[in-house]
Amino acid sequence: MKNKLTLSIFLALILGIATGFYCNVNSTLPGVAGFVEFIPILSDIFLNLVKMIISPLVFATLVVGVAKLGDLNAVGRIGGKTLLWFLSATFVSLFLGMILVNLFEPGKMMALTLPPETASTGIEKAALSVKEFIKHVFPKSIFEAMAKNEILQIIVFSLFFGIGTAAIGEKGKGVIKAMDALADVMLKVTGFVMNFAPFAVFGAMTAVIAQQGISVLGNYGIFILEFYFGLLVLWIILISAGAAVIKKRVFSLLKHILDPVLIAYTTSSSEAALPKTIQQLEKFGCGNKIVSFVLPLGYSFNLDGSMMYMTFASLFIAQSYGITLSIQEQISMLLVLMLTSKGIAGVPRASLVVIAGTLSMFHIPEAGLLLLMGIDPILDMGRSATNVIGNSIATVVVSKWENELKPE
Repeated sequence: MKNKLTLSIFLALILGIATGFYCNVNSTLPGVAGFVEFIPILSDIFLNLVKMIISPLVFATLVVGVAKLGDLNAVGRIGGKTLLWFLSATFVSLFLGMILVNLFEPGKMMALTLPPETASTGIEKAALSVKEFIKHVFPKSIFEAMAKNEILQIIVFSLFFGIGTAAIGEKGKGVIKAMDALADVMLKVTGFVMNFAPFAVFGAMTAVIAQQGISVLGNYGIFILEFYFGLLVLWIILISAGAAVIKKRVFSLLKHILDPVLIAYTTSSSEAALPKTIQQLEKFGCGNKIVSFVLPLGYSFNLDGSMMYMTFASLFIAQSYGITLSIQEQISMLLVLMLTSKGIAGVPRASLVVIAGTLSMFHIPEAGLLLLMGIDPILDMGRSATNVIGNSIATVVVSKWENELKPE
Protein backbone atom coordinates (compact mmCIF):
# COMPACT_ATOMS: atom_id res chain seq x y z
CA MET A 1 0.00 0.00 0.00
CA LYS A 2 2.86 2.34 0.92
CA ASN A 3 4.64 1.71 -2.39
CA LYS A 4 1.41 2.32 -4.30
CA LEU A 5 0.95 5.71 -2.64
CA THR A 6 4.58 6.68 -3.27
CA LEU A 7 4.32 5.68 -6.93
CA SER A 8 1.03 7.53 -7.29
CA ILE A 9 2.54 10.70 -5.85
CA PHE A 10 5.55 10.51 -8.18
CA LEU A 11 3.31 9.97 -11.21
CA ALA A 12 1.06 12.84 -10.14
CA LEU A 13 4.13 15.08 -9.74
CA ILE A 14 5.40 14.30 -13.26
CA LEU A 15 1.93 14.57 -14.80
CA GLY A 16 1.35 17.88 -13.00
CA ILE A 17 4.60 19.36 -14.35
CA ALA A 18 3.79 18.18 -17.89
CA THR A 19 0.21 19.47 -17.72
CA GLY A 20 1.31 22.78 -16.24
CA PHE A 21 3.91 23.24 -18.98
CA TYR A 22 1.30 22.52 -21.66
CA CYS A 23 -1.13 25.01 -20.14
CA ASN A 24 1.57 27.65 -19.84
CA VAL A 25 2.63 27.27 -23.48
CA ASN A 26 -0.96 27.12 -24.76
CA SER A 27 -2.50 29.66 -22.40
CA THR A 28 -4.46 31.33 -25.22
CA LEU A 29 -6.35 28.20 -26.19
CA PRO A 30 -10.06 28.14 -25.24
CA GLY A 31 -10.68 26.69 -21.83
CA VAL A 32 -7.04 26.62 -20.70
CA ALA A 33 -7.30 29.74 -18.53
CA GLY A 34 -10.41 28.40 -16.84
CA PHE A 35 -8.74 25.04 -16.24
CA VAL A 36 -5.66 26.69 -14.68
CA GLU A 37 -7.88 28.80 -12.46
CA PHE A 38 -9.91 25.76 -11.37
CA ILE A 39 -7.23 23.07 -10.90
CA PRO A 40 -5.79 24.41 -7.57
CA ILE A 41 -9.07 23.37 -5.96
CA LEU A 42 -7.67 19.83 -5.76
CA SER A 43 -4.82 20.86 -3.47
CA ASP A 44 -7.12 23.25 -1.57
CA ILE A 45 -9.53 20.40 -0.82
CA PHE A 46 -6.69 18.16 0.35
CA LEU A 47 -5.22 20.83 2.64
CA ASN A 48 -8.68 21.58 4.07
CA LEU A 49 -9.22 17.88 4.77
CA VAL A 50 -5.84 17.69 6.50
CA LYS A 51 -6.61 20.79 8.58
CA MET A 52 -9.92 19.16 9.49
CA ILE A 53 -8.15 16.28 11.23
CA ILE A 54 -5.11 18.09 12.66
CA SER A 55 -6.74 19.55 15.81
CA PRO A 56 -8.51 16.41 17.08
CA LEU A 57 -5.52 14.26 16.13
CA VAL A 58 -2.97 16.43 17.97
CA PHE A 59 -5.28 16.80 20.98
CA ALA A 60 -6.04 13.08 21.29
CA THR A 61 -2.49 11.82 20.69
CA LEU A 62 -0.86 14.37 23.02
CA VAL A 63 -3.35 13.80 25.85
CA VAL A 64 -2.77 10.04 25.58
CA GLY A 65 0.99 10.54 25.40
CA VAL A 66 1.13 12.77 28.49
CA ALA A 67 -1.37 10.68 30.48
CA LYS A 68 0.51 7.45 29.73
CA LEU A 69 3.76 9.02 30.92
CA GLY A 70 2.08 8.89 34.29
CA ASP A 71 3.63 11.75 36.26
CA LEU A 72 5.06 15.23 36.06
CA ASN A 73 8.60 13.93 36.50
CA ALA A 74 8.32 11.87 33.30
CA VAL A 75 6.77 14.78 31.42
CA GLY A 76 9.56 17.08 32.61
CA ARG A 77 12.31 14.57 31.81
CA ILE A 78 11.10 13.79 28.29
CA GLY A 79 10.11 17.40 27.67
CA GLY A 80 13.58 18.57 28.70
CA LYS A 81 15.31 16.13 26.34
CA THR A 82 12.93 17.08 23.53
CA LEU A 83 13.42 20.83 23.92
CA LEU A 84 17.19 20.40 24.17
CA TRP A 85 17.19 18.67 20.78
CA PHE A 86 14.75 21.19 19.28
CA LEU A 87 16.69 24.27 20.38
CA SER A 88 19.98 22.76 19.21
CA ALA A 89 18.51 21.88 15.79
CA THR A 90 16.90 25.33 15.48
CA PHE A 91 20.18 27.11 16.20
CA VAL A 92 22.11 24.90 13.77
CA SER A 93 19.51 25.51 11.03
CA LEU A 94 19.47 29.28 11.47
CA PHE A 95 23.25 29.47 11.77
CA LEU A 96 23.73 27.32 8.66
CA GLY A 97 21.44 29.63 6.68
CA MET A 98 23.43 32.64 7.85
CA ILE A 99 26.77 31.06 6.90
CA LEU A 100 25.65 29.95 3.43
CA VAL A 101 24.00 33.21 2.42
CA ASN A 102 27.18 35.07 3.42
CA LEU A 103 29.27 32.54 1.51
CA PHE A 104 27.21 32.53 -1.70
CA GLU A 105 25.92 36.14 -1.55
CA PRO A 106 23.02 35.37 -3.94
CA GLY A 107 21.41 38.78 -3.44
CA LYS A 108 24.29 40.76 -4.93
CA MET A 109 23.37 39.71 -8.46
CA MET A 110 20.04 41.57 -8.07
CA ALA A 111 21.60 45.05 -7.50
CA LEU A 112 18.25 46.73 -6.80
CA THR A 113 17.54 50.28 -5.68
CA LEU A 114 15.83 50.83 -2.36
CA PRO A 115 12.01 50.99 -2.66
CA PRO A 116 9.87 53.61 -0.88
CA GLU A 117 9.51 52.93 2.84
CA THR A 118 5.74 52.83 2.39
CA ALA A 119 5.89 49.98 -0.14
CA SER A 120 3.63 47.15 1.00
CA THR A 121 3.97 43.42 0.54
CA GLY A 122 0.38 42.53 1.34
CA ILE A 123 1.69 40.06 3.94
CA GLU A 124 0.54 40.49 7.50
CA LYS A 125 3.43 40.81 9.93
CA ALA A 126 3.99 38.42 12.79
CA ALA A 127 4.18 39.97 16.25
CA LEU A 128 7.74 40.32 17.48
CA SER A 129 7.44 41.25 21.13
CA VAL A 130 8.15 38.69 23.80
CA LYS A 131 4.99 39.82 25.61
CA GLU A 132 2.76 39.12 22.61
CA PHE A 133 4.40 35.77 21.96
CA ILE A 134 3.94 34.56 25.54
CA LYS A 135 0.36 35.82 25.59
CA HIS A 136 -0.40 34.01 22.34
CA VAL A 137 0.87 30.67 23.67
CA PHE A 138 -1.95 30.34 26.21
CA PRO A 139 -5.43 29.84 24.71
CA LYS A 140 -8.41 31.76 26.03
CA SER A 141 -10.63 29.13 24.43
CA ILE A 142 -9.64 25.64 23.32
CA PHE A 143 -12.51 25.69 20.81
CA GLU A 144 -11.18 28.89 19.23
CA ALA A 145 -7.66 27.39 19.14
CA MET A 146 -8.97 24.26 17.42
CA ALA A 147 -11.08 26.25 14.98
CA LYS A 148 -7.99 28.22 13.93
CA ASN A 149 -5.62 25.21 14.11
CA GLU A 150 -3.39 27.06 16.58
CA ILE A 151 -1.09 24.09 17.20
CA LEU A 152 0.90 25.70 20.04
CA GLN A 153 -2.26 26.63 21.96
CA ILE A 154 -3.72 23.14 21.44
CA ILE A 155 -0.47 21.67 22.78
CA VAL A 156 -0.65 23.81 25.94
CA PHE A 157 -4.25 22.77 26.65
CA SER A 158 -3.47 19.13 25.85
CA LEU A 159 -0.53 19.15 28.27
CA PHE A 160 -2.74 20.46 31.08
CA PHE A 161 -5.53 18.04 30.17
CA GLY A 162 -3.15 15.05 30.00
CA ILE A 163 -1.45 15.90 33.30
CA GLY A 164 -4.86 16.36 34.94
CA THR A 165 -6.02 13.01 33.55
CA ALA A 166 -2.96 11.26 34.96
CA ALA A 167 -3.37 13.01 38.32
CA ILE A 168 -6.85 11.58 39.01
CA GLY A 169 -5.57 8.01 38.79
CA GLU A 170 -8.16 5.28 38.20
CA LYS A 171 -10.87 7.75 37.25
CA GLY A 172 -8.71 8.94 34.38
CA LYS A 173 -8.42 5.52 32.74
CA GLY A 174 -11.78 5.97 31.03
CA VAL A 175 -10.64 9.30 29.56
CA ILE A 176 -7.39 7.74 28.34
CA LYS A 177 -9.32 4.88 26.74
CA ALA A 178 -11.67 7.35 25.03
CA MET A 179 -8.77 9.50 23.79
CA ASP A 180 -6.98 6.39 22.55
CA ALA A 181 -10.07 5.42 20.59
CA LEU A 182 -10.39 8.96 19.21
CA ALA A 183 -6.74 8.86 18.10
CA ASP A 184 -7.34 5.52 16.35
CA VAL A 185 -10.42 6.91 14.59
CA MET A 186 -8.53 10.00 13.44
CA LEU A 187 -5.65 7.87 12.14
CA LYS A 188 -8.16 5.79 10.18
CA VAL A 189 -9.65 9.00 8.76
CA THR A 190 -6.09 10.04 7.94
CA GLY A 191 -5.74 6.94 5.77
CA PHE A 192 -8.85 7.96 3.83
CA VAL A 193 -7.60 11.52 3.38
CA MET A 194 -4.13 10.42 2.24
CA ASN A 195 -5.68 8.52 -0.67
CA PHE A 196 -6.50 11.96 -2.09
CA ALA A 197 -2.85 13.12 -1.89
CA PRO A 198 -1.92 12.27 -5.52
CA PHE A 199 -4.79 14.42 -6.82
CA ALA A 200 -3.63 17.29 -4.60
CA VAL A 201 -0.07 16.90 -5.88
CA PHE A 202 -1.27 17.00 -9.48
CA GLY A 203 -3.35 20.12 -8.86
CA ALA A 204 -0.60 21.97 -7.00
CA MET A 205 2.15 21.28 -9.55
CA THR A 206 -0.09 22.03 -12.53
CA ALA A 207 -1.05 25.41 -11.07
CA VAL A 208 2.52 26.46 -10.19
CA ILE A 209 4.01 25.61 -13.59
CA ALA A 210 1.00 26.87 -15.59
CA GLN A 211 0.95 30.25 -13.87
CA GLN A 212 4.68 30.90 -13.56
CA GLY A 213 6.15 28.72 -16.28
CA ILE A 214 9.28 26.62 -16.29
CA SER A 215 11.21 29.90 -16.57
CA VAL A 216 10.51 30.60 -12.91
CA LEU A 217 13.21 28.04 -12.22
CA GLY A 218 15.64 29.80 -14.57
CA ASN A 219 15.06 33.36 -13.37
CA TYR A 220 16.11 32.55 -9.84
CA GLY A 221 18.00 29.38 -10.66
CA ILE A 222 21.15 30.30 -8.78
CA PHE A 223 19.25 31.25 -5.64
CA ILE A 224 17.15 28.07 -5.78
CA LEU A 225 20.19 25.84 -6.30
CA GLU A 226 22.09 27.46 -3.47
CA PHE A 227 19.14 27.17 -1.11
CA TYR A 228 18.56 23.52 -2.00
CA PHE A 229 22.29 22.89 -1.52
CA GLY A 230 21.88 24.35 1.95
CA LEU A 231 18.94 22.03 2.61
CA LEU A 232 21.07 19.09 1.47
CA VAL A 233 23.79 20.09 3.93
CA LEU A 234 21.16 20.40 6.65
CA TRP A 235 19.80 16.95 5.77
CA ILE A 236 23.28 15.48 6.10
CA ILE A 237 23.74 17.14 9.50
CA LEU A 238 20.35 15.96 10.79
CA ILE A 239 20.76 12.42 9.47
CA SER A 240 24.29 12.21 10.87
CA ALA A 241 23.05 13.38 14.26
CA GLY A 242 20.32 10.74 14.12
CA ALA A 243 22.80 8.04 13.06
CA ALA A 244 24.97 8.89 16.06
CA VAL A 245 22.08 7.77 18.27
CA ILE A 246 20.25 5.01 16.33
CA LYS A 247 23.17 3.87 14.13
CA LYS A 248 22.30 2.14 10.82
CA ARG A 249 18.56 2.17 11.53
CA VAL A 250 18.55 5.76 10.32
CA PHE A 251 18.44 4.45 6.72
CA SER A 252 15.37 2.37 7.50
CA LEU A 253 13.82 5.47 9.07
CA LEU A 254 14.32 7.42 5.85
CA LYS A 255 12.46 4.70 3.93
CA HIS A 256 9.58 4.83 6.39
CA ILE A 257 9.13 8.58 6.14
CA LEU A 258 9.42 8.77 2.35
CA ASP A 259 5.67 9.19 1.88
CA PRO A 260 5.29 11.99 4.47
CA VAL A 261 8.32 13.78 2.98
CA LEU A 262 6.81 13.57 -0.51
CA ILE A 263 3.45 14.83 0.75
CA ALA A 264 5.13 17.77 2.52
CA TYR A 265 7.26 18.53 -0.56
CA THR A 266 4.46 18.50 -3.11
CA THR A 267 1.86 20.32 -0.98
CA SER A 268 4.36 22.81 0.53
CA SER A 269 2.92 21.94 3.94
CA SER A 270 4.67 20.02 6.70
CA GLU A 271 1.33 20.09 8.52
CA ALA A 272 -0.22 18.05 5.71
CA ALA A 273 2.27 15.26 6.42
CA LEU A 274 1.73 15.13 10.19
CA PRO A 275 -0.89 12.35 10.30
CA LYS A 276 1.08 10.10 7.95
CA THR A 277 4.29 10.80 9.87
CA ILE A 278 2.67 9.62 13.11
CA GLN A 279 1.67 6.36 11.45
CA GLN A 280 5.09 5.70 9.93
CA LEU A 281 7.07 6.47 13.09
CA GLU A 282 4.95 4.02 15.08
CA LYS A 283 5.51 1.40 12.37
CA PHE A 284 9.24 2.10 12.61
CA GLY A 285 9.15 1.18 16.28
CA CYS A 286 8.83 4.45 18.20
CA GLY A 287 6.77 4.23 21.38
CA ASN A 288 3.25 5.57 20.98
CA LYS A 289 3.53 7.84 24.00
CA ILE A 290 6.79 9.35 22.71
CA VAL A 291 5.41 9.97 19.21
CA SER A 292 2.24 11.46 20.70
CA PHE A 293 4.29 13.79 22.88
CA VAL A 294 7.30 14.79 20.77
CA LEU A 295 5.93 15.09 17.22
CA PRO A 296 3.15 17.64 17.92
CA LEU A 297 5.67 19.74 19.89
CA GLY A 298 7.99 19.60 16.89
CA TYR A 299 5.41 21.36 14.75
CA SER A 300 5.77 24.44 16.91
CA PHE A 301 9.40 24.25 18.04
CA ASN A 302 11.37 22.31 15.43
CA LEU A 303 10.73 23.40 11.84
CA ASP A 304 14.34 23.07 10.71
CA GLY A 305 13.82 23.79 7.01
CA SER A 306 11.81 26.92 7.76
CA MET A 307 14.46 28.10 10.22
CA MET A 308 17.25 27.91 7.66
CA TYR A 309 15.10 29.67 5.07
CA MET A 310 14.39 32.61 7.38
CA THR A 311 18.00 33.71 7.77
CA PHE A 312 18.76 32.79 4.15
CA ALA A 313 15.85 34.84 2.78
CA SER A 314 16.22 37.81 5.14
CA LEU A 315 19.90 38.30 4.32
CA PHE A 316 19.25 37.68 0.60
CA ILE A 317 16.82 40.60 0.60
CA ALA A 318 19.36 42.80 2.42
CA GLN A 319 22.04 41.88 -0.13
CA SER A 320 19.66 42.62 -3.02
CA TYR A 321 19.35 46.23 -1.86
CA GLY A 322 23.03 46.61 -1.04
CA ILE A 323 22.39 46.71 2.71
CA THR A 324 25.32 45.42 4.75
CA LEU A 325 24.59 43.93 8.15
CA SER A 326 27.39 43.45 10.65
CA ILE A 327 28.01 40.06 12.23
CA GLN A 328 26.52 41.39 15.46
CA GLU A 329 23.35 42.46 13.64
CA GLN A 330 23.12 39.09 11.89
CA ILE A 331 23.45 37.25 15.20
CA SER A 332 20.74 39.51 16.65
CA MET A 333 18.50 38.65 13.70
CA LEU A 334 19.16 34.96 14.30
CA LEU A 335 18.12 35.27 17.96
CA VAL A 336 15.01 37.25 17.05
CA LEU A 337 14.00 34.58 14.53
CA MET A 338 14.56 31.86 17.14
CA LEU A 339 11.92 33.55 19.28
CA THR A 340 9.39 34.73 16.72
CA SER A 341 9.38 31.48 14.73
CA LYS A 342 8.12 29.38 17.64
CA GLY A 343 4.53 28.41 17.07
CA ILE A 344 4.74 29.10 13.34
CA ALA A 345 2.07 27.20 11.45
CA GLY A 346 3.25 24.32 9.25
CA VAL A 347 1.31 25.67 6.28
CA PRO A 348 2.30 27.34 2.99
CA ARG A 349 3.87 30.82 3.26
CA ALA A 350 3.93 30.82 7.07
CA SER A 351 7.68 31.58 7.01
CA LEU A 352 7.05 34.74 5.00
CA VAL A 353 4.79 36.06 7.76
CA VAL A 354 7.59 35.78 10.32
CA ILE A 355 10.18 37.26 7.93
CA ALA A 356 7.87 40.21 7.21
CA GLY A 357 7.79 41.06 10.89
CA THR A 358 11.57 40.77 11.27
CA LEU A 359 12.85 42.85 8.33
CA SER A 360 11.69 46.22 9.66
CA MET A 361 13.62 45.70 12.90
CA PHE A 362 16.83 45.80 10.86
CA HIS A 363 15.74 48.56 8.45
CA ILE A 364 15.42 46.16 5.51
CA PRO A 365 12.61 47.03 3.03
CA GLU A 366 9.65 44.73 3.64
CA ALA A 367 8.78 45.10 -0.03
CA GLY A 368 11.85 42.95 -0.66
CA LEU A 369 9.68 39.95 0.10
CA LEU A 370 8.14 40.48 -3.34
CA LEU A 371 11.48 39.32 -4.74
CA LEU A 372 10.76 35.87 -3.39
CA MET A 373 7.02 35.62 -3.91
CA GLY A 374 7.35 34.18 -7.41
CA ILE A 375 9.62 31.32 -6.39
CA ASP A 376 8.44 30.85 -2.82
CA PRO A 377 6.22 27.83 -3.69
CA ILE A 378 9.33 26.01 -4.97
CA LEU A 379 11.38 27.00 -1.92
CA ASP A 380 8.50 26.13 0.42
CA MET A 381 8.42 22.60 -0.96
CA GLY A 382 12.02 21.96 0.09
CA ARG A 383 11.78 23.49 3.54
CA SER A 384 8.49 21.67 4.29
CA ALA A 385 10.07 18.31 3.42
CA THR A 386 13.04 19.19 5.64
CA ASN A 387 10.69 19.98 8.53
CA VAL A 388 9.30 16.45 8.33
CA ILE A 389 12.78 14.88 8.31
CA GLY A 390 13.91 16.98 11.28
CA ASN A 391 10.86 16.19 13.40
CA SER A 392 10.99 12.49 12.54
CA ILE A 393 14.64 12.20 13.55
CA ALA A 394 13.96 14.14 16.76
CA THR A 395 11.13 11.75 17.69
CA VAL A 396 13.24 8.66 17.02
CA VAL A 397 16.19 10.04 19.02
CA VAL A 398 14.02 10.84 22.05
CA SER A 399 12.45 7.37 21.77
CA LYS A 400 15.94 5.84 21.84
CA TRP A 401 16.99 7.96 24.82
CA GLU A 402 13.89 6.79 26.69
CA ASN A 403 14.40 3.11 25.71
CA GLU A 404 11.08 3.24 23.83
CA LEU A 405 12.48 2.37 20.39
CA LYS A 406 11.39 -1.14 19.44
CA PRO A 407 12.14 -3.29 16.38
CA GLU A 408 10.04 -2.51 13.32
